[in-house]
Amino acid sequence: MDDAIADYAANATPELIAGYDALPPEQIYAAVLDLFPAPPARVADIGAGTGRDAAWLARKGYHVLAVEPVPAFREAGAALHGDAIEWLDDQLPALDETERRGPFDLVLLCAVWHHLDTADRARALPALARMTAPGGRLILSLRHDPGTLRQHSYPAPPQEAIDLACAVGFQLIRRAEAPSVHPESRAYGVRWTWLAFAGPPAGHGLFSPVSRARAYRHGGNHSQRRK
Repeated sequence: MDDAIADYAANATPELIAGYDALPPEQIYAAVLDLFPAPPARVADIGAGTGRDAAWLARKGYHVLAVEPVPAFREAGAALHGDAIEWLDDQLPALDETERRGPFDLVLLCAVWHHLDTADRARALPALARMTAPGGRLILSLRHDPGTLRQHSYPAPPQEAIDLACAVGFQLIRRAEAPSVHPESRAYGVRWTWLAFAGPPAGHGLFSPVSRARAYRHGGNHSQRRK
């Protein structure tokens, strides 16, 4: 994930920022929008970029925490959207400070999951579970490229994400496929899988022996995978 953050920081040009902010959130989230809780719910937008989605949600009456590790994106977002949203410098997979700000009724990871390898995904899901309020929602979008993956990207098989999420108490409530909203990506054949989960119930044992075993099976020994 650190490499992906560094790459975004190095390429945070005005053109990239303008193109990102121009995409319509209503179309991006069309497959899962009806599952959003009603405002004024608390929302954590993980990997918020320039705050496009966070600002859109804030205008609808949500209380939004925009979590973004790239300083140039946070600065551009503050300039574009003013004080409508709260910004936080934090990053996956640990999300320590984000977790301290929780719980949240809606946790969004849009166009982020493919930047994590399997071990980091296994590390991220327990933190996401702890910050999601009982009865809340976790929504992930998983990118699928038709050919060679982009730099700092990893395959994002939906069943892996489903298994990891269910291992920490989430319940899958929707799986949907959608083409890319971005014209160039759509022309290239990029598609997305949207996964929506109901949050773990209150008091769920996130680190029960079964949960640890299932998460370990997917994530492996993290230190060994980093060698």
